[in-house]
Amino acid sequence: MTSPKPHDMTHPADLARHGQGTGPVRSRRPVYVDQLPPCNNACPAGENIQAWLALAQAGAYEKAWRALVRDNPMPSVHGRVCYHPCENSCNRGQVDSPVSIHAVERFLGDMALREGWQVQPDAPASGKRVLVVGAGPSGLSAAYHLARLGHAVEIHEAGPVAGGMMHFGIPAYRLPRDELAQEVARIEAMGVTIVLNRKVDDLLAAKQAGDFDAVFVAVGAHLSKRVEIPARDAGKILDAVSFLRQAASGEPPVLGRRVAIYGGGNTAMDAARVAKRLGAEEALIIYRRDAEHMPAHRFEADEAMEEGVKINWLRTIKEIDQTHIQVEVMEIDDQGYPKPTGRFETLEADALILALGQDTDSGFLKAIPDIQFKSDGTVMVDANMMTGHAGIFAGGDMVPSERTVTVAVGHGKKAARCIDAYLSGTQYVKPPKHDIVGYEKLHTWYLTEAEQRHQSSVEAEQRAYGFAEVVHGLSQAEATYEAKRCFSCGNCFECDGCYGSCPEQAIVKLGPGLRYRYDYSLCTGCAVCYEQCPCHAIEMIPEAGA
Repeated sequence: MTSPKPHDMTHPADLARHGQGTGPVRSRRPVYVDQLPPCNNACPAGENIQAWLALAQAGAYEKAWRALVRDNPMPSVHGRVCYHPCENSCNRGQVDSPVSIHAVERFLGDMALREGWQVQPDAPASGKRVLVVGAGPSGLSAAYHLARLGHAVEIHEAGPVAGGMMHFGIPAYRLPRDELAQEVARIEAMGVTIVLNRKVDDLLAAKQAGDFDAVFVAVGAHLSKRVEIPARDAGKILDAVSFLRQAASGEPPVLGRRVAIYGGGNTAMDAARVAKRLGAEEALIIYRRDAEHMPAHRFEADEAMEEGVKINWLRTIKEIDQTHIQVEVMEIDDQGYPKPTGRFETLEADALILALGQDTDSGFLKAIPDIQFKSDGTVMVDANMMTGHAGIFAGGDMVPSERTVTVAVGHGKKAARCIDAYLSGTQYVKPPKHDIVGYEKLHTWYLTEAEQRHQSSVEAEQRAYGFAEVVHGLSQAEATYEAKRCFSCGNCFECDGCYGSCPEQAIVKLGPGLRYRYDYSLCTGCAVCYEQCPCHAIEMIPEAGA
C-alpha cells in the first residue's frame, strides 16, 4: 500500500493497533474527562482560551467575549500587544501552524467596543474598600476583578492618564490610544474610581485616610537603568522610557538626523521605530550580542528592519565624544556570552538613546515595616501575593517576574482573588490543574490542510512615517475560520465520534452542550470510543476489582 500524498494528511485506519480486546469480563471502562489544553496552560492571564474559541467558532461572539473577560478585562489591548505564548504551545503547530489566538482575541475585543458590551459585578457590594496604587495593566486588572467580586476600588495614579506603560511605553502604532481608553472606561463604568495625578508617597497614610481595608501596589518599571560610559564631551543622551513617554505626550525631544539606540530588547526596537517616525533619517541599534541571543522578540526586530532601522550586532559602547561613539567589536563564546576582541570602530550619531532595561520605583515602601526587597528593588511577596506587611499586596513590575502586559494582568487577577479571601478572613486556594494534553496524546486520525489566516500589515514604506496602527485585525469570516482550526485538546466538543463508533450503543447523547454519558450495562470496554476520540477527552480506567 502506498503512503498518503504529502498534502493528504488523513491516514487510513490502522486496525492492527487496536489491541484492547473485550473478553468475557470487562477489565477497563471508558470515562469522559476534562484535561488542560497547552494554550490555556501557557497563558499568563489564565484565560480559558479553548472555551472562548469554541463559542467564537459557533458564532456566539458576545458569549465568547464574556468567557474571555472572566479572566482578562482588556482583550482589545491584549490582542495587539501580548506576545501570545499560547500560540507557541498550540498543538495545531505540530500539523501546520498554530491557531492565531491573539488575532481572534483582538477581533472579539474590538467587536465588544463597537457594540458597547459592558460587564457588571458578579457579587453584591461587600462594604470593603481596596486601594490600588498604579493604573497600569496589573492595577487595572486587580481593580476590575475586585469590582466583579463586589468590592469598592479606588486607583491612585501618579500620571495624567490611566494605562501606565501601555500608554507611555508602547507606541501608538502598536496600541492605538482609543481602544486602550475605551477598555479603561469600561472598567470605570463598573464603579472603579481612578484618581489621576495622585502620587502615593506615604502608603500607610493613604490607606488610613481613605479607610481602605487592603492595598494592591502595582507601580510599573518606569526608571531606566543607567550605565557608566566614559564621555570626553557627551552629546545628547536620553533614556528610552523618558523618550517614549515624551513622544506619547506629544512633546518629543529634538533628536537630529542620526540616532543611535543602545540595547537589544523590545524597548530598543520601539525607540528606534519611534525615532524614524519623528524624522530621524537614520536609526541605528547598537547591541553587544547577536540576533540569536537578543532579548527582543524576533518579529519586533524584523519589523524594525523592514522600516529602515539598522542593527549593529556584536558592538558595545566604550566612549562618547560629542557625536562620535567608539564601539568595541564583540564575539560570542561557547556559552553564548559576548567577549571583547580589542577591535574598535567609530560611529556617528546626533543623539544616543539608552534602552538597557527598567527598574521599579519602590522607594516609597521602604519605610513600611516588614516589607522586604530584592537587590533590584522589587518587592518580596508570598504565595498569596501579600508583602510582609498584612493587608498590603503587590504585583506586576513590582515583584520578581517577567515584565509583560499579560503577566501583569495575570498578577492583578490572582491578587484580586487573594485580597478577596483576605477580606473574608480566609486564604485563596488555587484549584488543582488537570493534566496537560500534548500533541502525542491526541488521536488525530483525520487531519485537514487549514493554514493560519494572518493579520495583514501596512506596507513598511507607508508605516514608517506616522503613528497609525500598522497591523489590521481579522474580518469576521477570518476570525471564525481561525477559531474553527482549534483541536479542542483534552475537552469534548461533541463531535459524535464516540457515539457513532460504539458497537454496543452504550453511549447516550444528553443534548447540545451537555455531552454524553456511558451506559455501563451495555459497555464491553472495547476502547473503540477512546481510540477514535480526536481530542483525548476519554480515558480508559481499570474496572473496580479487576
